[in-house]
Amino acid sequence: MRKTFCIFLAVLGLAVSTDLSARKAKELINTPASDSRIEYTGRTLVNGDEVTYDWSGVYFRVKFDGPYLAMKCSDTRNCWFNLWVDKEMSPEADKVFMVGAQDTLVVLAEGLGKGEHEVILQKRTEGEQGRFTIHNFVTEGEVLQAQGRKERHIEFIGDSYTCGYGTESGDKNDPFLAETENCNLTYAAITARYFGADFNLVSHSGQGIARNYDNFGPGYHMPHRYTQTFNTEKEPLWDASQAAYTPDMVVIYLGTNDFSTSQQPSELSFRNNYITLLKRIKENYGAGIPILCMASPADPYLYDYIRNAVVVSGLTNVAYMAVSNQAHNYEDDLGASWHPNYQGHKKVASCMIPYISTLTGWKMEEKPYK
Repeated sequence: MRKTFCIFLAVLGLAVSTDLSARKAKELINTPASDSRIEYTGRTLVNGDEVTYDWSGVYFRVKFDGPYLAMKCSDTRNCWFNLWVDKEMSPEADKVFMVGAQDTLVVLAEGLGKGEHEVILQKRTEGEQGRFTIHNFVTEGEVLQAQGRKERHIEFIGDSYTCGYGTESGDKNDPFLAETENCNLTYAAITARYFGADFNLVSHSGQGIARNYDNFGPGYHMPHRYTQTFNTEKEPLWDASQAAYTPDMVVIYLGTNDFSTSQQPSELSFRNNYITLLKRIKENYGAGIPILCMASPADPYLYDYIRNAVVVSGLTNVAYMAVSNQAHNYEDDLGASWHPNYQGHKKVASCMIPYISTLTGWKMEEKPYK
């Protein structure tokens, strides 16, 4: 679908340097990463001039005048990114790269024509693959006010499916690799593109509602992680009132890991934790926020557990649905470790889009899911 890129930035054509000797200092303008003209979508932490984040799918827009844009940044591990220049986010990025270094200058665009340009950079890997900090942006012209924020916004809460685990893998028996994880090819991104919406992800592989995969990390599940600013740290807590966006809709796609092995949660513990998550969403965004609760085909009890939790909660504007175990072709629709590939995610999106249309009033259109 897309070109295969080597992880070495030089091979990708992305210039990386630890100094600015290649360009005269008088030609360059340094702009703090926290400048209000730059639009971030997703959970971030501003610390003075710097902006830090680790969740899957966080992206920013920088609008600037002139031929050149670079960022001074630090990566704690091996974060991978999707890059678009002068175009909207689409399934295929202009470039894909990994930073994997501290205090590094990464050139995002150069040799552009005169006038205004826009760059979008999306973190495509989840928090366990690294935390990313942008120190400042470097341009030859002025940074301008980005105006790309869309009228619609969807928040997706999930596990490895939502992170994009294995979406670019060619075989269901492949192991996990950071370079084949791409949140931009998930049902979440596909659904957001269909409705012309911005989106943010609160997702972590292996997470459940009341029990994580293989009972890893007992007592600490997605209803707890949902309160965090960072995926991988319990503090600081996330303050939704300070975000630059407010979702119009929230989708929960969790429960697969609760039933992944023989040790499974009781219905009571599952229901209580699910209601806790629902209430936290309502506290963040208001009682009227529509929520769609999705059940995977992981276990025949999962749909009933979710439905009962919604009913018992007494909360309004909350719907539930199930993705059938016949939604996927288990030969062609799976990537690494039996997770959906891009084709499989398109089928999941096609199941949920009608529900979102009903909940929000957003009209469905005759166009492909991509």
